[in-house]
Amino acid sequence: ELYARIFDIGREEHDMLDSSAISDIDGEKRSASDECPCIRFPMDKGIAGYVATTGKTLNILDAYSDSRFNRDIDQKTGYKTKTLLCMPIMIQGSVIGVVQMINKKNGHFTKSDEESFETFAVYCGLALHHASLYDRIRRSEQKCKVSLEVLSYHASCTDEEYERMRACPLPDNIPNLERFEYSPWDVSNELKPTYVLYMFLDLANLDPLYANRFDMECLMRFILTVRKNYRNVPYHNWSHAFSVAHSIYTVIKQTKNGFSPNDCIALFVACLCHDLDHRGKTNAFMVKSASALASIYSTSTMERHHFNQTVTILQSENLNIFKHYSSKEYRQMLDEIRHCILATDLALFFDNRPKLERIVDTTDFTWRNREHLQRMMALSMTAADLSSAFKQWDVQRSNGDEEKRQGLQPQSLMDRSLAHELPKNQVNFIKSICLPCYSLMARILPETTPMLNGAKSNLQRWQELADEALQKTQTNRIATTSTDDMSKSSLISPANKNGQPASS
Repeated sequence: ELYARIFDIGREEHDMLDSSAISDIDGEKRSASDECPCIRFPMDKGIAGYVATTGKTLNILDAYSDSRFNRDIDQKTGYKTKTLLCMPIMIQGSVIGVVQMINKKNGHFTKSDEESFETFAVYCGLALHHASLYDRIRRSEQKCKVSLEVLSYHASCTDEEYERMRACPLPDNIPNLERFEYSPWDVSNELKPTYVLYMFLDLANLDPLYANRFDMECLMRFILTVRKNYRNVPYHNWSHAFSVAHSIYTVIKQTKNGFSPNDCIALFVACLCHDLDHRGKTNAFMVKSASALASIYSTSTMERHHFNQTVTILQSENLNIFKHYSSKEYRQMLDEIRHCILATDLALFFDNRPKLERIVDTTDFTWRNREHLQRMMALSMTAADLSSAFKQWDVQRSNGDEEKRQGLQPQSLMDRSLAHELPKNQVNFIKSICLPCYSLMARILPETTPMLNGAKSNLQRWQELADEALQKTQTNRIATTSTDDMSKSSLISPANKNGQPASS
């Protein structure tokens, strides 16, 4: 079906106060198109129908003498059609509309008119195509908005969860919480949100100006929603997020650092959210498997997704813990959180550490230098993310055990049942990543030396286990070789005195 809804009735300029509008009896302006109702007719009827179905241009000298002309339109409009030029509107070889001119004032439509009208039809096609694209984009945005509202509802904490947390009293003091050797895996899942709230408020109180900027209900709902958006995957789960957040809290509380109150809040929130919606797969796997996330984020794929999830939560109703910040402060806070979360990509650590080390070697490091501060925040994020490596021996090994109790399969680095793989992997990991990180941390913040010492102590224990595993493997190999030699010897028949094989 075709329908005509845009008309230019060709009035002279002196006939109208405005060439694009007409005043009605009440003096109210309306477009020229409003004078004519939307006219609908079948695709196979009339000159316009013929042009729409064939894609050919028609220049009619006498409309009423052409059998294809549909007189019904004139009868509906009271108009008398004489001459007519009709042309298809094409986009990518397909007809998307028809445009026509009728009743040229002087004579018939010429070849020159056709050429000019063809240019007009091209612009009409572009305009309609862009209008269609815009409409599709607008509809897609609205669908996306509805989907996000639905997802936000299901991904946000429930009122029941909030009420349970609100009923749990906030402790005045948590013994040993600020100590590096504190075990975050000893805290039950029910208490973790309360402990997170305690640490957040403690950091906010470092500056009295910040203490009253956070709404208690909003904070609770934010923490519970963050917990809900962690998947039940090995290692990169809510328990790990709690451990990393606790580690950065300890660094801030135990050291004479140059972090501003804003930096401290950004570091803590980044640690809490740094693995949001982690799927248990590496960035390399995401790229090789051509995942949808990798097509969106070509570098630091998962880290960029974690930050995006953080922003999504903050944009949800009743979850924006920074709602009392100014627009400028809010943008700065998001920039800090983004920088910190991206820093947990170890690929960036290998670039950041040597550059920061060169700065320290030249004794030029200063907290007042923005670049130095940013690099130190990135290093601190790595140190917190690797916190399992410096915890006391029994605490460190309890990480994998806790995951098993939760029904998860730990990574080989955390699974003591894979004893033949575990020691060697841990030795390589601590030597190549953890020790360089904690050594540089201790140079800038000497109070973090317990992190370095803890990693060294664990390295020694893992090395002993690796040596034992290697020795055991070699012993088993020798035993296997001896057994094989004996088996081969038993296959050789004993010879008689004449050197001939003995008869059976």
